[in-house]
This record gives sequence, structure tokens and C-alpha cells, in this order.
Amino acid sequence: MSNPTNLKYTREHEWIKDNGDGTATIGVTDFAQSELGDIVFVELEEPGFTFEKDEEFGTIEAVKTVSELYAPVSGEIVAINEQLEEEPELVNDDPYGDGWMITIELADASELDELMSADEYDQITA
Repeated sequence: MSNPTNLKYTREHEWIKDNGDGTATIGVTDFAQSELGDIVFVELEEPGFTFEKDEEFGTIEAVKTVSELYAPVSGEIVAINEQLEEEPELVNDDPYGDGWMITIELADASELDELMSADEYDQITA
């Protein structure tokens, strides 16, 4: 699966989509889900939780390991993908679609400029 060019990426393998209205949606990349293996549980902070860039906003558990989820930018969670409680495998099946994790209100949209493009992310995962 190729990485969508309309997203920004982190070295910790999260993606973020600027929704254009002061909010952004965050998930993990196809590379991350393939490295983790079968996802069995996703735990996310609740709406209203605020965080700074690079702080933890949840964990993702696979059959073999547990990994922290790190915020690519600062913000406040306004929505979580509640479907992941019942179907965590959506992260494996559709990491850039139905497997999204949280939507946030951006604290500082300029932080998006510090993240990698799809081409830059492809280079670190090649």
C-alpha cells in the first residue's frame, strides 16, 4: 500500500490529515500496522484530553507487542474512533480510512509544517 500524499507523517509512524477546519485526524501508517502484526486492542484517551506534540495519546496492542501512540502535533481530542473498541483489526485492514484513531482540534497548525511528506516517509521506511 502506498502512503497517501495528502497526509503528513512522523518518525513514530503516525499519520495526520489536516481537515481544513482547525481539526485534524490521526492514525498509524500501513508500515506501522504491518510491523505490529494483528492488532487486538486499541486504547485511546477520551475527548477533552489535551496534549503537547510528541506526548502519548494511547496505546495499540498486537498479538506480539504493545506500542505507544504519540501525537504528531499539539491539540485536544474532539473525537475517537469508537468502532476500534469492537473492531481493532480495522487498523490492519484500512489504516488510512476506517482505522483512523482520533480527531483533534489543532493547538498550532504551523506544527504540521514540521512533519514529513509521503515521499520523505517512504524514504525512512524503504
